[in-house]
Amino acid sequence: MIGLLAALSAALAIAAGAFGAHGASSPQAAEWLRTGGMYQLVHAVAALTIMSYARGPAGLLLAGGAIFGGTLYIMAIGGPKWLGAVTPIGGTLLIAGWLWLAWTHFRA
Repeated sequence: MIGLLAALSAALAIAAGAFGAHGASSPQAAEWLRTGGMYQLVHAVAALTIMSYARGPAGLLLAGGAIFGGTLYIMAIGGPKWLGAVTPIGGTLLIAGWLWLAWTHFRA
């Protein structure tokens, strides 16, 4: 399941980045799409890389990328700006995923 979600996450990230480059309604929207896409794509690839031995951290990376990128995407297409207050939750999950992965390697 993690592999499927990571692949779909990467596809969404590419679509968001492309939309940001070619169809965004404002420079701010383009920046949100670019930033969200970059974070989501990097973490989808990371999750694919570690999913065979670190499923928990991989799941956190996917969840964090979805929340971080998703809130930016929604704001970029005209959603409520208060979602900007939710974006850091995604970032916190990303950090937690990396720390959990570090702990996994430390214990090994």
